[in-house]
Amino acid sequence: MDLIKIAEQAFATGKELPEFFPGDTITVAYRIKEGNKERIQQYRGVVIKITGEGMKKRFTVRKISDNIGVERIFPIESPFIDSIVINKHGKVRRAKLYYLRGLTGKKARIKERRVVIKKEA
Repeated sequence: MDLIKIAEQAFATGKELPEFFPGDTITVAYRIKEGNKERIQQYRGVVIKITGEGMKKRFTVRKISDNIGVERIFPIESPFIDSIVINKHGKVRRAKLYYLRGLTGKKARIKERRVVIKKEA
């Protein structure tokens, strides 16, 4: 086996995270260490891109804070991600939503996609 794959498997968190796509509005609960204290910060925004493959997969979340666009990149396998909650499923036709960077206000809204949740027997 490849040494890189062995190292990736050793550092895998093994968490079950929900499946989300670009355009979805999600809330990421991220653990932050400040000195010897640790707290959980909620980061809510729109997923504008998902890149990478396997263990190296990462996603970018964009939110507007005080009329300034803020983007943050999260690795999927980060041990600091506590949970991910999907708030809305967006209806988009692109994989990378870079055009949102130039839009503000109502123009930056994404239509909501209806999702049928299957109940397991």
